[in-house]
Order: sequence, then C-alpha cells, then structure tokens
Amino acid sequence: MGGFPIPTPLQWREAAEKALKDRPLQSLMHLDADQLITRPLYAEATGVAPVFAPRPSDAEGRAWDLRTLVEGDDAEAVNAAVLTDLANGAASVLLASRSLSDGAWLGRALDGVALDLAPVALDAGFDGPGATDALAALAKGAPRALLRFNLDPISAFAEAGGSPRPIDDHLAEAAQAAARHAATYPEASLFQASGRVAHEAGGSIAQELAFVAGAAVAYVKAAVAAGLTAEAALRGMTLGLSVDQEYFDGLAKVRALRLIWASLSRAFGVDASATIEARSSRRMLSARDPWPNLLRLTAAGFAGAVGGADGVVLDGFTRAEGRADAFARRQARNTQLVLMEEANLGRVDDPASGSWYLDARTRELAEAGWAEFQAIEADGGLVEALKAGIVQGRIARARHARETAFVNGAAQIVGVTKYVDPEPRPAPVEAATPPRAATHADLALRPIRFAAPFEEAAQ
Repeated sequence: MGGFPIPTPLQWREAAEKALKDRPLQSLMHLDADQLITRPLYAEATGVAPVFAPRPSDAEGRAWDLRTLVEGDDAEAVNAAVLTDLANGAASVLLASRSLSDGAWLGRALDGVALDLAPVALDAGFDGPGATDALAALAKGAPRALLRFNLDPISAFAEAGGSPRPIDDHLAEAAQAAARHAATYPEASLFQASGRVAHEAGGSIAQELAFVAGAAVAYVKAAVAAGLTAEAALRGMTLGLSVDQEYFDGLAKVRALRLIWASLSRAFGVDASATIEARSSRRMLSARDPWPNLLRLTAAGFAGAVGGADGVVLDGFTRAEGRADAFARRQARNTQLVLMEEANLGRVDDPASGSWYLDARTRELAEAGWAEFQAIEADGGLVEALKAGIVQGRIARARHARETAFVNGAAQIVGVTKYVDPEPRPAPVEAATPPRAATHADLALRPIRFAAPFEEAAQ
C-alpha cells in the first residue's frame, strides 16, 4: 500500500527538538491550575492507557439533547420563547425564573408544550421543592412525562454563601420533594449534582469535578433518609458541568466525569450510567465586545458534543450584559444545530478515544478530581466543607493563579487582552434578573468574568 511513512515517536521528538533550535523539549511543558503537566508531545511510549467513555443515551434519534435556556419572569414572553425554540430545532428547554414555584405562572409559561415529548428542566435554586411540585402538578400524573426537576440547593447555598434556612433543612426538603414524585414520574430527573458554581467562581477542573461528586454523595444520602433507595437517587441524578473555549480540556472533563461517576456509583453498589448536562461557561464571556463570544460558544458546544454530554446548553452570546434576546437565542440554538446536523459531531460514539493526549488528559483529570473529592469527604463532605469555607479557599487560590496569568500575559483573552477591537459593535440585550444577595460574602462562590477587570480598565 502506498502513502507516506508514519514517523516513529523518536522521529517526532527529534523533529521537535530541531525546530526548537537547541531549546529542551521540556520548555514547552506547562502546569495547569491543578498542577497537572501538559506535555508538547504524546506518544504510545508514554504509557497512556486507552479510555472509552461514550454517552449511553440517544435523545430521540439525535446524538445529544439540544437544550435551550429561557430566562425571565414574564410568563407570556417565556412561553413565546419556549415554543419558538421547540419549533426550530430544540429538543428540550431549561427554565430559569423566580416564578417557577407559582403553578399558575408555570402553566402559562408552558402552555402548548407536550411534557411527554419535550423535556422541561428547572433551575430554581432554593425554590426547587415548590417548583418541582408545580411542574409535577402540571404533568397531571402522566408517567411518561419528561420532567427534569434538577433539585440543587447546594449550588444555591454555595453561590449565596448561605441559605434562607439551615442548608440541611433545604437539603431534606429537596429529598422529600424527590421522594414524593419519583414513583409517579419514573422518567424524571430528580437531582442535579452540578460543579458549575465552582467553575464560574474561578475554580479548576479538578475542583469542579470534585464538587459534582461531593454534591452527588450529599443528595444520595439525603434521598435515602427521605425513603428513596440509593439506586433510585443515582439513576435520577443529572450531573452538571461547564464547558468553555478550551475545548480539549472541556471534552476531557466530560469524559473524566464518566470515569469518576463509574467509581462513585459502584461505591454505592449500583451500576448507573452518568447523565451529563454541559452548559457553556459564563466566566469566559466578554461584555464590551460580545461578538467573539459566538466563537467561544461554538468551541464550548464542540467540547460538550465531542466529550459525550447527554445534553448541551449554550448561552446567548450577549449573556455577559443581560438576558439573550430573540436573535441571541436563535444563534445559540443554531450553533448546536450546525454542530449536530452539518458537522455531524455525534456520528462517532467517543471520537477522542485513542488520542494519546486526550486519553492521558482524561485520566489525569479524573484522578485529580477524585483526589480533590476525597479531600472534601475527609473534611466532612461538601456541605460541611462549604460551611467551613474550605472549598472556597481552594477555589480562590485557583482563581488567583488564573487571573495572574491573564495579567502577566501568560494567557490571553482574544478581543479583550489581545486583538482588541477599538470600536466594537454593540448588541441588544434584555434586562437580567439580579443575582441573589450573598448571605455571607466571605463564603459566597460568586460568579466572575475574567474579562471584566480589563474591560473596566479600558473604559
């Protein structure tokens, strides 16, 4: 058979060293926020064990669930946005509103939505139990209703630095709400163990993965106390991650979470597949010049799709300034449609499998995330570690390291610190709901944007 000969690992190394003009190959190595080494060259000789971590589900014939985010408190406006998204390619919707626990409001917002065909997910924070009851009532006991309750008081507690009542009470109420509806709605997602609050506060990948695992353990324990089995809690769990423009790390992170989940579920004596929702990062977004966000969001969607997320949610490209308008929502929706229908990213189960670099990165992130999770458990579990400020301190150190890299030029933000457009074009936005006030500012994992200090300095 003809063709070009494939260089050996030694020949690759010799070529790389020649190109570096006597600089050592080690000069291209760098450490990430988790102190993991990224090498310039990976080869079979590095002893990389192969990893295969495909998504197990098939969302109605599609590779993944194309989910759109709809925010707002005007029920009619939310309903119009939901119906538009579902009619134009979305498979499901994620609702974020202060009114989700109001049954009448939710009924108007979901008027015309067939709950047994289009999954509806909730992002209700501390109001999760009330929102769960409202959505369950709206489904009228239909056992095939595709409800995504996604109860997650821990993320709300971490972001606010406290809670209206003791967090243990909120955790118990969430578990009781899950137990009330688990039998009636067997297709429902009960809890969401999410690490996004760690990511958006500037945390490292291992810290985000550990936050997911720690939240999952806390929810399983609360569910068992409420009368559910560990198996029901694990199978009713959605895992949440953020993906950003660093798509290799993003897809490796999704794959690493499947490895962590396999170990975690086995520890409970259950063989449960991971269900992962990947949402685009907000800390990566720029506000002064929002248009490069379209590229960042495309990269994030690529990471979620190739990494094997079961559902992918992309923000509007203007989300750093406010809620997405109809144009920004259409761009978010169509970005996924292009990745799915034109780029065919879902045609291969796990396209990263077999890549020496990506398999090595996946395994290293899984091991680092598991080690961080074990440290959290040794501190009494995620909730206790948050109460004590332990998790917050670790994330603050990771955030500082990342911010320092942007300041000294070791890392760049295109359009913000490099290739800056002196006259960016504005884009329309809708007013965003103000964030919940921090109960204890020193304990709050408040979301950040790495571009913000540079944008403020440029004003």
